[in-house]
Amino acid sequence: MDKPKKVDTPNQPIVPLWRQGWGDLDRVFDNFRRDFERTMTSFPPMNFPAMHVSSVSCDVLDEGDHYVINAELPGVTKEDVKLNVSDNNVEISAEHKEETEEKKKNYVRKERRAFSYHRSLPLPEKVDSAKAKAKLNNGILSVEIPKINPTPKPKSKDIPVQ
Repeated sequence: MDKPKKVDTPNQPIVPLWRQGWGDLDRVFDNFRRDFERTMTSFPPMNFPAMHVSSVSCDVLDEGDHYVINAELPGVTKEDVKLNVSDNNVEISAEHKEETEEKKKNYVRKERRAFSYHRSLPLPEKVDSAKAKAKLNNGILSVEIPKINPTPKPKSKDIPVQ
């Protein structure tokens, strides 16, 4: 079997494509941007309803034998909330859509608004997801999840400050 022959390339220094500086390169990109923008403006505008995704503000409390999670979900109803509890994770999500319509003599005005919340909270200990309870009151979702192995409450003693 023949070995491939090595091709000799002359040792030439690398010469930049634009010898006179970057002005020509800037002009090329400016022309490209201008042509691209001109092309895109020929298409009709596409207006999609904006879906705002926000993180949920949460407090997680360890009550010894169970966890209490308080999550702020303003503007949602209990039908909008999806709650998933696994062995050591809680996933809270909510999606809410509103639509208003106003008809008058010579016009119709429709407004749509949509937003969603999502939060995934890892828990430090395993929980009993089958016994979890949730309640939504005035935009605050309260979730109580019992632990499988309750943590004993530490003993405390009041210490006077001198």
